[in-house]
Amino acid sequence: MSSSNRVRLTGVAETTYGTTPTTPRMRKQRVASISLSNKPVTVDSDEIRDDRMNNDSILVGQTNDGSIGIEWHYPVDGSLLSSEMESAFCNPWINTPSRDNDGSAGSVIQSVTAATQVVAVASAAAFVAGHLVYFSGFGAAGNKGKLAKVTAGSPTAPAFVGAGLVDEPSPAAGARMKVVGFEGAADDIKAVADGLTSETGGLDFTTLGLRIGQWVKPGDIGAGNRFATAGTNGFARVVGIAARKLTLDNLPGAWAADTGAGKSIRVFFGDVLVNGVAKLGLTLERGFMDHTPPTYIAQTSMRVGSIEFGGGAKEKATGSITFVGMKAGTPGPTTLDALPDEAPDTNLYPVMAFSANCGRIGEGGLALGKPNWAKSVKFTVGNNLRAIDAASDGDDTAPAPVDVVDGSCDVSVDLDTYFGNADLLAKVGAATPTAINTRLQKGTQAMVWEAPRLIPKEGDPAVSGKNQDVMLPVKLTGSKDSLTGAQIIVNRLEFVR
Repeated sequence: MSSSNRVRLTGVAETTYGTTPTTPRMRKQRVASISLSNKPVTVDSDEIRDDRMNNDSILVGQTNDGSIGIEWHYPVDGSLLSSEMESAFCNPWINTPSRDNDGSAGSVIQSVTAATQVVAVASAAAFVAGHLVYFSGFGAAGNKGKLAKVTAGSPTAPAFVGAGLVDEPSPAAGARMKVVGFEGAADDIKAVADGLTSETGGLDFTTLGLRIGQWVKPGDIGAGNRFATAGTNGFARVVGIAARKLTLDNLPGAWAADTGAGKSIRVFFGDVLVNGVAKLGLTLERGFMDHTPPTYIAQTSMRVGSIEFGGGAKEKATGSITFVGMKAGTPGPTTLDALPDEAPDTNLYPVMAFSANCGRIGEGGLALGKPNWAKSVKFTVGNNLRAIDAASDGDDTAPAPVDVVDGSCDVSVDLDTYFGNADLLAKVGAATPTAINTRLQKGTQAMVWEAPRLIPKEGDPAVSGKNQDVMLPVKLTGSKDSLTGAQIIVNRLEFVR
C-alpha cells in the first residue's frame, strides 16, 4: 500500500529531445496532483475457438502521457516548473544576465574586491553599464541582499563603484547575481506622457537587453530612486525602444509626466518567455517512497501538451500541465538520481493568490475595474501534440511512440467579469480584437501573463437566479500579434518592489 503523501515527482530537461541526459541532475517539483500514466495498448484476438473461450490479448504498443496539477509560485530559473513552461511555449526563456555559484563556493562568482568594487565572475552574458544587479546568497553581510548599479560593464569583471561591496575572496556556495533592472544617473530618466526618456544622455536604452512586449516597473522604495508622482511608479509595457526613449503602453491610470529632478530613477524588469517552435522535452520520474525499497517509474521524451494558469477572487493561482511522451521505463528500485535537487522552497517562493497578490487584470490596455471588475481569469496554451506510432522503431525496444510532434499553438483566455455596462459585451458582438494581461506579485517576485491579441468569441450576460450578480463570462481566442510577434508572453521578475 502506498500513500499519496509519499509520492515524489522529479524531472530534468532533455538537452537532446528523446534522450535522458547521462547521470541526470533531477529536480523535485511541487505538485497538487499527479495523473501521469504509462499504459500498454492491447487488442483482442479474433481467432475462433470451438470451446467458446478467448486467446490472450495481444500487446501492440504503449502510451505515455498524463497530467499534473500545480499551485502557481514564482517559476525559479532552472526549476522543473520553469523547464515545463519552456516545453509548453516551445521556446527557452530569454533571461537577463546572471551568475550563480549553484552550490560550489567561488566557482562562478569568484571574488569581490572592496577596494575596486569589482566582482570577478566566469564569462557569460555581459553585465552592462546601467544594469541594476541583485546580490543574494553571499556569505558577507555587506554583499547579501544588495542592489547595485553596474558602473563599468564586463562579462568577467563588472564594477559597481559606490555600491559599498565588501571583500569576499570566495563567495558562498549560494551566491547569485542577477540583473533585475536598470538605474539612471541623477536627473537622467524622466517620465513623459508615453514612456521614459534619458535626456542627459547618461543611459542608452538599446544596450540593456530590453525587448518589445516586455513589462517594466519604474520606481524603487527609496525616495531618491522613484518619481515624486506616485502614479508614475507602476508597471507598464514596452512598445518602442530607442537610445534615448522607452515608449510604453498599458500605463497606470495615474501616470503623469515627471522630470525626476534630483533622482536616480530605478526601473525593474525581468526574464521573458514567448511562444516559438523549438522541440523541448523532459524526462519525468515518479517515486513511491514508502515502498521498501522505493519504486520508481521514469517517463522520457515528455512534451507539454497544454498548460493552464489562472484563478478567481480570493483563490489560489492554480493550473494543470498535460504531457505526451514516448517511452517509459520498467517500474523498479533504480532511480535516475538518488539525490535530486529540492523543489523551490515554499517560504522563499510561496504560492501566489488572486485578490491578495493580483496587481492587475487588464483588457485592451486598461485595468479592469468599476463597473466591470474581473472575477476570474484563466490562460490556456495548447500545442495539439500527437504521438507518432510506427510498425518498428528500429532498435528492438518497447513498442512506444517513436516521436511526438506538434500542431498549432492555441491560446485561449477565459475571463469572467461583473456585467457593469455594455463595453466588453460590444467587443464580443463585433469580434473586436483586444488583449488580456494579468500580474501577480508576492513579496519581491512577480509574474505577468499576457495574450497580446485576442478575438472574443463567446460571451453573454448570465442570469443564474434572484439575488445574484449578473456576470459576463467571455471566452477569447489568441492570434499572432504584429507588434510583439507572439500569441502568449510571460514575464517573470525575480526582484521588484
